[in-house]
Amino acid sequence: MLKFCGGALIFVFFSCVCLAIAANFAAHNRTDVSLFMREAPDQALTECFSESGDLYRQLGHHGPAIENPYYALRLYFNHNGGMDLYSKSRTGLELKATRWYPTAAQQRAGFGGDFYHVGDTVGLGGIRLWDGDAVRRLDPVTARYGRVVSEGSSSSMEMRSEGVPYRGKRVDIMVRVTVFSDRRVARVDVFSTLGMPVQFVTGINQRHGQQLIAGDDYLLTWAAASGDVAKGAIEVGAALLYNSEDFEESIVEPVQVLRISKPCKQLTYWICSANSMESELNTLESFKNFVEAH
Repeated sequence: MLKFCGGALIFVFFSCVCLAIAANFAAHNRTDVSLFMREAPDQALTECFSESGDLYRQLGHHGPAIENPYYALRLYFNHNGGMDLYSKSRTGLELKATRWYPTAAQQRAGFGGDFYHVGDTVGLGGIRLWDGDAVRRLDPVTARYGRVVSEGSSSSMEMRSEGVPYRGKRVDIMVRVTVFSDRRVARVDVFSTLGMPVQFVTGINQRHGQQLIAGDDYLLTWAAASGDVAKGAIEVGAALLYNSEDFEESIVEPVQVLRISKPCKQLTYWICSANSMESELNTLESFKNFVEAH
C-alpha cells in the first residue's frame, strides 16, 4: 500500500494539473511548423545550418515555414532574406499535406497555394539593413542558422545570420516570426544580437495591378494572384503593421515599399494576410477594416 505525506500528495496533484494544462494547450494549438531537406521530405527537422548561408535549393520550400489556420509563411534561406506567403481558401493546417506546393488535384479539393510572388524583394515583412547610403542584404555571412518551434498555442521560425558586414563592422541579425492559433496577425521580432545598434529595413513588395494603401502605421496591398506556381483566380491581401515612431524614413521602389528604422537593437512589427476565396475577409474593404482595427 502506497503512502504519501501531505507535501508529496500536493506535488503529485500539481504535476497532474500541469500535465493536463499542457495537454489542453497542445490540443488547441492550431499552428504548425515545416522544415525538411528536399532529399528526405519525410524527416522533419527542427534546425538547419550553413556556413555559406545558402540552403535555398537543398531545403524543402526553400527555408523554414510556419502556419496558422489562415495562411503560411516561409523565410528564404539565402541572401534574399525575403518572406513569402501561402494563401488558404479555408481555415486549417495544410503544409504537411501540400509542403507549400499543392498538386492540381489538391487545389481542386480546396487546398490553398503559393499565389504571392516575392521575387528579389523583401516580400511581406522580410528584413534587410540600411547602412546610411543603401539597403544591404543579410549577406555575405560567416554562418546562417534556421530553427522552428511549436509550443503552447503558437509556432515560430527563426533565422540567424552571423558575420554580416555593416558600417565597417560585423553584426549578427536574428529574425523570429511567430503565428498564433487564434490570431490572424503574425509577430515579427528582429534583433542585433551582438548589441550593436543597426537600422533595420522592412517593407512590402509591389505587385502588378495592386491597390496600395499607406496608413499612418501600416502598409496594405490587395492584388490578383501574381505568382505562377499555384493556379486559380484569386486576389490576395497583405499588410505590414508597425509603430510609426520606430521608423524614420521611407523608400518607394518600383518593386517594393520600404521602411527604415531608427537605430536600435531590437524591432517588432506585425504582418497578416487575407484573400478573395475566404469566407471572412474576402474583399479589400473588409481586409482594410480588419487591419485598421489592429
